[in-house]
Amino acid sequence: MDIEEVREYALTMPRVTEDLPFGPDVLTFRIGEKIFMAIGLDSEEPKITIKLEPDFAEELREHYDGVKPAFHWNKKHWSDIYLDHIDDELVKEWIKRSYDLVYSKLSRKIKETL
Repeated sequence: MDIEEVREYALTMPRVTEDLPFGPDVLTFRIGEKIFMAIGLDSEEPKITIKLEPDFAEELREHYDGVKPAFHWNKKHWSDIYLDHIDDELVKEWIKRSYDLVYSKLSRKIKETL
């Protein structure tokens, strides 16, 4: 997948918004105002940053060379996924997992407004 395919996939999920809160080089994707994924637009190698459960993130880092602790993000919860090193279906699965994780943590009040 390239970053445009990742972007298009993320926008197929319900109530996802995108913005550039950190400047023109980092595109973020949110559900209920909470970020679940970011794309570094100026990266030398195409990558995304996603939020995952700490144990699952650690497991992925041990098994895949294309999964690293996220640079400039909380490394316990956020991982960089290098798109050229990971199968497209796994990338989609992990993006959806990140979306679901962040959605599950939203308050009932926020969920009702979505």
